[in-house]
Amino acid sequence: MTLVPTLYDFQVALSHVDRSIDQPALVIKLARHPSETMQRAWLRVFAFCWLWEERLAFGKGLAEPDAPDLECRDYTGLVTRWVRVGKADPQKVQRAVDQNPHAKVAVMFESVQRMEAFLAEAREAKATRVAKAELAAVDADLLRSLSQFDTRRIKLSLTFVGDHAYVECEGQSFDGPLTRATP
Repeated sequence: MTLVPTLYDFQVALSHVDRSIDQPALVIKLARHPSETMQRAWLRVFAFCWLWEERLAFGKGLAEPDAPDLECRDYTGLVTRWVRVGKADPQKVQRAVDQNPHAKVAVMFESVQRMEAFLAEAREAKATRVAKAELAAVDADLLRSLSQFDTRRIKLSLTFVGDHAYVECEGQSFDGPLTRATP
């Protein structure tokens, strides 16, 4: 018997100061696979908001391991953004960089430690073209705090200023840094 995903409805007031983005009523529909943790689901939502642009969509996710978690295509079908969240394989990220020369490739990690482990794996595997990808980690405490909210309808306000995120969810306020990798 196949387990079906749980559908979540995130209603987000998104502000990204550095990118001049103001989306007061962004609706994000997320299908959470039964084996996916709430922390990973929040990481996908966080990455979606951080990289938001028109036509950005969730990929096939856990059902297809080689597919990106998020992707954006132009009107001709060409991939313009390829995004992986959580534990990423340096060889797969390098392959994404190679196979999508017109795309911005990004990986968002659940902690700085996970990002550093990824970079160490990439160095060991000599995956040098990983440096072409944008790598960032969410503050682990912020992600842990958000993962407590596990209801089917979630309303939040998310503001990015520089490399810092401010979140208001269910009357509670949270904030934390985004740490970017330096090649």
